[in-house]
Amino acid sequence: MLQNDMNKTSEVIGPLGEALTRNDLPPPNTSRWVIRRKAEVVAAVNGGLLTIPEACKRYDLTLEELASWQRAVEREGMAGLRATRVQHYRQIHEHQGRHA
Repeated sequence: MLQNDMNKTSEVIGPLGEALTRNDLPPPNTSRWVIRRKAEVVAAVNGGLLTIPEACKRYDLTLEELASWQRAVEREGMAGLRATRVQHYRQIHEHQGRHA
């Protein structure tokens, strides 16, 4: 389930229990999505630091990618992010774009 707090905040608790601000988030041009970075984006969205549209735009994510990260964290914590579907979703998106 997509979660998003409409009340924006300046700081949330990160995946490792640390304070997380916008300055602490992965850079917008991130291309290597390690578990910690994905978890930071999920924490930022779930805590209201970023909205869903902001996160998707900032990181060039599809709604499905972000939702899959949120579901993985909800179900299994950070360990659930180990088996990512990002490449799978990107391949589908690229394939659909070529045949649209």
